[in-house]
Amino acid sequence: MTPVTAIHDAIRRFLDDRRAGQVEFLAELIRNPADNPPGDCAPHAELTARLLADRGLVAERHPVPEELVRRNGMTSATNLVVRERFGAGPVVALNAHGDAVPAGDGWTVDAYGGVIRDGKIYGRGAAVSKSDFATYAYALMALKASGAQLAGTVELHLTYDEEVSGFIGPKWILDSGISKPDYAICAGFTYFVATGHNGCLQLEIEIAGRSAHAAMPDSGVDALVAATMVLDALYQHRETYRTVTSEIPGIESPTLVVGRIEGGTSTNVVPGSVILKLDRRIIPDEDPAEVEGTLRALIQATVADMPGIASTITRLLLAEPLVRVDGTDRLAAIVARHASDVIGETIGTHGVPIFTDARHYSTAGIPTVIYGAGPRTVQESNVHKADEHVDLGDLAIATEVVALALAELLRGGE
Repeated sequence: MTPVTAIHDAIRRFLDDRRAGQVEFLAELIRNPADNPPGDCAPHAELTARLLADRGLVAERHPVPEELVRRNGMTSATNLVVRERFGAGPVVALNAHGDAVPAGDGWTVDAYGGVIRDGKIYGRGAAVSKSDFATYAYALMALKASGAQLAGTVELHLTYDEEVSGFIGPKWILDSGISKPDYAICAGFTYFVATGHNGCLQLEIEIAGRSAHAAMPDSGVDALVAATMVLDALYQHRETYRTVTSEIPGIESPTLVVGRIEGGTSTNVVPGSVILKLDRRIIPDEDPAEVEGTLRALIQATVADMPGIASTITRLLLAEPLVRVDGTDRLAAIVARHASDVIGETIGTHGVPIFTDARHYSTAGIPTVIYGAGPRTVQESNVHKADEHVDLGDLAIATEVVALALAELLRGGE
């Protein structure tokens, strides 16, 4: 059996020799947009499959049915799965997404140029998470080239719907039986291993009354008056969140925001309907069903005694939190140990307040962590903002760490 140090040396040599090729791979992914919306992402998947083939990795193409794509607000989506079998053993999935929000304004470089400046590569999707297409692909290539005697399978799950919540990407791959991994590592950050993240509940609340001429307001039922009472009840309820804190470092308290209000037809008409759109972030320590039930009960109780007022509550989104399951701590410890060794500082585990595709794996009972090429904080890389970028040094570090962690997982913890 190949000694562990020899495997590590082989992985490092391979990655050092191909660093320029890895950067060019990422630059090519950036130069070809996969903006979501509009979500016409199948062409980018085809490009990615060709680039992988050029590097000796065969990608299975799994087109998502058109009707399902449209129901999720996209135009086209093809999921890619690369499987590298080393023998009987655990299956480790590496998931990253290639879709990204539109570029927007304020860029100082071409948003789709793959420009390199001061050791960083810039472009929409550079950090979230085309960078981890490159991280995971080259980690797998290094593992193949290491000559290690391994037992298990590494899969790349390269998907295109994270910006619309991952239901036709990772969740579809798992629900369809395309993959049944034993572990999952999902796109993330170089300087910590995330084992938890917030969930998100979004509700649409329609408060219905009866419109009337503004000169005769008493002949109608003002929906805005009722809506202001609902808002007051929600904001008073939000104050109680200050006393609810997560046990996971990096995650604090739940949040609630009413991000959009729509209503009325004209300045001289009593509003007959007002719509509130609410975003409630759920910490991993909470029960999502209980959170939603509490909000629904609060809203309904607030309008229950208002004559002529009715409420309709529609769930727009429920994204489960990322939670630890049996096996998560072992996976996190392996990744964190290799990250600490490579970086030369203690790399710990904690949570992040955003929500990601990683939740689909943990919800399916799969031990899951978030780790990949990224900064110390989300804000540093300008994610979803102008001049999004990733440090090429962080890309190199994360690739080595993932390759070393895979080698250990597929060698039975040796």
